[in-house]
Amino acid sequence: MSSSGLLVEENGAVIGSLDSVGEVRWYAVRTRSRHEKIATQQLDSRGIETFLPLVNQVRQWSDRKRQVGVPVFSGYSFVRLNYSIGEQRMSVLQTHGVVSFVGVQRTGVPIPDAQIENLRTLLASKIPVKEHQFLRIGQRVRVRGGALNGVEGILASQSGERSLVISIESIQRSLSIRVEGYDVEPV
Repeated sequence: MSSSGLLVEENGAVIGSLDSVGEVRWYAVRTRSRHEKIATQQLDSRGIETFLPLVNQVRQWSDRKRQVGVPVFSGYSFVRLNYSIGEQRMSVLQTHGVVSFVGVQRTGVPIPDAQIENLRTLLASKIPVKEHQFLRIGQRVRVRGGALNGVEGILASQSGERSLVISIESIQRSLSIRVEGYDVEPV
């Protein structure tokens, strides 16, 4: 065990943070391309709790149309386990289609239960969703489309509203505009 209190080691390998030791938590696993469903089914059959968020999409073949469940996050599934138990980790990693846990150096990083529950609630509402590029507050972004097309600045948040901060560094002055409703992308 590390003395820093942040990481726990088992036989020289980092296995997670101290807050995750002994607890059953959610972890993301990376899967081979188009193996999300197969990996999740096999993990279920091994007794490991899984969550594969799916959305229904209409797919067209040459002779028919059909509604199929498509993974919301291509190449990822979620497992709930006690990461400090080596047998559970190995069982996940030895599952057909699973590539690795998601985290620094493929070490599983716990996902807060609230994030998984929020995702479940959103999908259960049947409101149409689409994957969106991950953006961090403080990240440099560019507006795409509309009157602000091409404007660059720093993404900020105040009282839950996203805004774009445009700065003139030489005079150390900035302006802020709301970007709700605008499409923004990382620069």
